[in-house]
Amino acid sequence: MGKGGVGKSTSAALNSLFLSRIGFEVLLVSLDPAHNQSDIFEKKLSDKPKQIVPHLQGIEIDQEQWIKRYLKDVQQQIRRTYAYLTSFNLEKYFKVIKHSPGLEEYALILAFKEISRKFSKADVLVFDMAPTALSLKFFNLPSLSLVWTNHLLALRKEIIKKRELITKIKLMKKEIETDKVLSSIQKSIREYTDLKQIFENPYLTKINLVMNPDLLSLAESRRIVDGLNAINISLSQVIVNKMQKNSSIDHIVREFDGVDLLTVPFSEAPLVGIDSLQRFISANEKIFIKQPLEILNKAG
Repeated sequence: MGKGGVGKSTSAALNSLFLSRIGFEVLLVSLDPAHNQSDIFEKKLSDKPKQIVPHLQGIEIDQEQWIKRYLKDVQQQIRRTYAYLTSFNLEKYFKVIKHSPGLEEYALILAFKEISRKFSKADVLVFDMAPTALSLKFFNLPSLSLVWTNHLLALRKEIIKKRELITKIKLMKKEIETDKVLSSIQKSIREYTDLKQIFENPYLTKINLVMNPDLLSLAESRRIVDGLNAINISLSQVIVNKMQKNSSIDHIVREFDGVDLLTVPFSEAPLVGIDSLQRFISANEKIFIKQPLEILNKAG
């Protein structure tokens, strides 16, 4: 994560390339609508995994396609759950759903879940995140959705209880167990709880905050950290990128006391193309190996 222009996508590319160089199976996933990874590697990436170098594949998420997929899933779920309401012409309500706020982050969550499932055998999944505002909404979505779905769960149980009082049907217990709406809400709660636990687990999710040694970059980095702290997600490390010989990071060290700092020097040559990236890694291998990644222990 990081402010636009700090080198977030390049940092993701370098980290991915470095890990693949020392033998780990890595998948680099661009969730950023700008999709800079194709330009950085000079390889056209798409929503299908493409081999970049040995042990490294890349994917660029098509956000619009995932929004369409999310809307299709919502429509199918509504039709299954409320099949008895088909006479009320639900199609007109489906047209409204596509204008709902928050579709982007729901689509990215759907993509994240699918990729995590399909590529679970990879050693590392590296996500080049979307701009700050969307990324924070992405990480916040499971917590917010749990608040909402837990309220829906309580409301649904109350509806069932009142229906039981009115109808006096003795088989109501069986209806509670097979209630489609209740089952759907409970499934959502399980899924969002799992996601929340993944995001909050520092051994499963490592947030790398990329910044430059300037005050504007520091200001946005503070906002990112505050947003993550509010949802119980901690930083793994701060990558101070584009370091010049005369750059001072005393203010950054004070601000992020206790967080691992990785300082990456400014590159005079453009970091575009695999050869250029590989040369930069070779010249700075001692820096990259210092990362607080437990997976590096496997490499000795």
